[in-house]
Amino acid sequence: MVGGLSWERAASLAAAAERSGLSGLVFTETTQAPWMSIAAAAMATSRLRLSTGVAVAFARSPMVTAQLAWELADNTRGRFRLGLGSQVRTHVERRYGAAFDPPGPRVRDYVEAVKACFRAFRGDEPLAHHGPYYNLTLLPEAWAPRRHPYGDIKVDVAAVNPWMCAMAASTADGIHVHPLHSVEYLKKRLLPAVSEGALAAGRPPSEVELTVAVFAVAGDTKQERAPQLEWARRQVAFYGSTRNYAFQFDDLGFAGTSAALNERLKAGDLTGMSATVTDEMLAHFAVLGPWDGMAEALVGRYGGIATRIVLYLAPEIWAEDTTDPGVIGRWGEVGREIAAAS
Repeated sequence: MVGGLSWERAASLAAAAERSGLSGLVFTETTQAPWMSIAAAAMATSRLRLSTGVAVAFARSPMVTAQLAWELADNTRGRFRLGLGSQVRTHVERRYGAAFDPPGPRVRDYVEAVKACFRAFRGDEPLAHHGPYYNLTLLPEAWAPRRHPYGDIKVDVAAVNPWMCAMAASTADGIHVHPLHSVEYLKKRLLPAVSEGALAAGRPPSEVELTVAVFAVAGDTKQERAPQLEWARRQVAFYGSTRNYAFQFDDLGFAGTSAALNERLKAGDLTGMSATVTDEMLAHFAVLGPWDGMAEALVGRYGGIATRIVLYLAPEIWAEDTTDPGVIGRWGEVGREIAAAS
């Protein structure tokens, strides 16, 4: 999982990832939109799969998103996958100047609108999406993107709470699972919701692909693991301060943790936030281990659950000088072991 790269860096990182044996890159939308970096990565590779993880849906029209995805699918020869998310209210309303409420039903309508665009682009049917939030009914032939053989573009949705997970399972092709998760959450909340949503839509739950972002901390010594471990601790503290994610801690017996993190955040006490996340808590949200045991640890935790695993690593790793294989090469070895085990 990467983001905020220059085109040159995106291309060199993608080439290094492909050489190492990693299967793909997932581009976030934070400091910049992901589309141009994906194009640069695509030009530097021939096999690497590329996706947004995730693009902010409400920031742009469903037609604009569909056109961008269509163009990337064409030029990557089918290596592109579209991941969408709602973001949070503050960013959508105050940074993007877009409508947010109600986020769940609006995402569902957005995904259905994007898929309607894809059907129209393919020539399957005229554009005729009439939803509660989006209405798309005009696509003259002169304005339709050129057709290509890669039009079956998969659409994934970022989801956390049970309603959103069920909705995504009924509407999208897959789900981007938030990096703040435990096995308890996956088995007792996410998977039952996925099953409910998929069956309600008349599809087997196994068809819903789960892309799981993971705080993976590898290293053969405590000293080697220390920087990544503390970064993961900070990320858990940051995400955990969101009150809507309080159940992630409560389900594990750490009631009140989210409220405590939120208090520290409001006080500007970032050190206190990290200190609130104990080693016991972190063990539920991160996978720690030596390099030669990391693949086994990841398969042991996510085997039978995840369709693909996304490494949620500190920027210092994916932004390193990729002329030296370094850590990327080590993760490539882990990736090959996971692929062999799968």
